Order: sequence, then C-alpha cells, then structure tokens
Amino acid sequence: MPTVDSDGVSIRYTVDGPPDAPAVIALEGLGYGRWMWRFFVSDATPDLRVIRPDNRGTGESDAPEGPYTIAEMAADAAAVIDELGLDQVHVLGASMGGMVAQRLAHEDDRVETLTLLCTSPGGDRATPTPEDVLEHIFSVPPDATDREVIRHRMEPAVSDDFYSQEPDLVESIVDARLESDAEPDARQAQAAAVETFDATHWAADLTMPALVVHGTADRVLPFENGELLAEVLPNATFVPIEDGHHLFFIENRDQVNDRILTFIHEHV
Repeated sequence: MPTVDSDGVSIRYTVDGPPDAPAVIALEGLGYGRWMWRFFVSDATPDLRVIRPDNRGTGESDAPEGPYTIAEMAADAAAVIDELGLDQVHVLGASMGGMVAQRLAHEDDRVETLTLLCTSPGGDRATPTPEDVLEHIFSVPPDATDREVIRHRMEPAVSDDFYSQEPDLVESIVDARLESDAEPDARQAQAAAVETFDATHWAADLTMPALVVHGTADRVLPFENGELLAEVLPNATFVPIEDGHHLFFIENRDQVNDRILTFIHEHV
C-alpha cells in the first residue's frame, strides 16, 4: 500500500479507479479510517479515481504525539496529492474531514470542487455538539467489550432504528472500526484539532463550486452548521437530507452518492 512522508509523518493511502480518470480525494471523520468511503468508492470508481488517505492517528498512518491541527491534516492530504502528481483534484470530506477539506482548498489551488458532508466552518457562530452527545461518543460503558464500545459510541451518529434495520452492515462497520479506528490518544489529538478549527475568517476565499450536504436530524454536528457553512461559502449549493443523521452518507448512501457524483461530473 502506498505511503507518503508528510513532514516526518507517514501517511498511508489507497487509490481506486481508472488511472487517467478525474481524481477525488476523500477525507474521513474523527477517529475513522478510510473504510468510511467504501460505499462511495463502489459507486464512483467506474469513471472516477478515488484517493483515500488515513488521517494521521488513524488506520495505517503514523500517530504522532498530539494535539493535531486541521492545517497539519490538510498538509498530509496535500502531500498525497503531490506524491500522485495531480494537477487538479475534487475534494470530498465528512465531519472532521470536511474541515480538513476546507483548509486544503484554502491552501492549495489544485482543488477544483469541494463536497462537504455533515461538517462546519467552526468559529463562534457554529452550533456546538451537545454535551450529552460528546459524553456518549467519548465514554466507555463499564465492562463493555470492544465491539460494544464501538456500537455505543456510534449510536448518536445514526438513526434509532439503523442497528435493527441493517444488522449485517453494522457488524461490518464495527469490524472495520476495530481494525482501523484511532487509538484513544490519537482520537483526543484529532478532537483537539476540531475544537480549534475556525474557517469563518477565510471561507469567503473558497470560490470554487461547493456542495454542502447536511442531515436535518444530525445530533453530532447539528443541522445549523450546514446552513452556516452554505452561507459563508460564496459558491455553495446546499442540500438538506430530511431526517438524515450524522452518518447519512452511509444510511442514505444511494441518494447521497448520486447527488455527490452528479455534482462532481458537472464540474469535470
């Protein structure tokens, strides 16, 4: 599996799809590995090249001592783009990955489009994650197995009936997370990056076409963050997903992938 050095940090990544196809780099949420985009890859790779780095601290990338910054993770993504010799790239990011995507777009003129899912520009106007949701995400139930911990932490990010409706998919996600989730110290280092992120002072400079998609029932990064992001980006199209939760791009994957791919192909 290819690896690139980003200022002394080893970043692992995968590339799927035709080698000469338009390139999309997909950036994951807090603690999640590149498995998160497997549903997108299956729909996109007939005619797009999808690049998936593991964020620092996650999966097979290095986990240096924290705290991390969003700027550092954007530089990691840029190092992958450099390594592949890309002149243009479409950037897709969800949650924390959407913050990394914004920073990458601000620093790198190779970014053609931004697709931002369930994320926020940060800053004073952002709606914070409710305290009870934060506690749920970062807590460990007494005597819980590793699988139970993952399922517990993921509960606020999905609809109440997701576990019962798609049990096999849930178990495959738990398997992937057990294999590649960030360890506790790296998870906290990524969380510190999210806490200090604020794009509101420079978001107006992101003039490339942007697609902002947010679930109306998001408990992790409330819906108002998507509305705010679409407001501060000068060339944004805002798509609300009715009753969508934080992981709507998994729960509503067919609908969401179709919308993302339509947007990207409009700008290829």
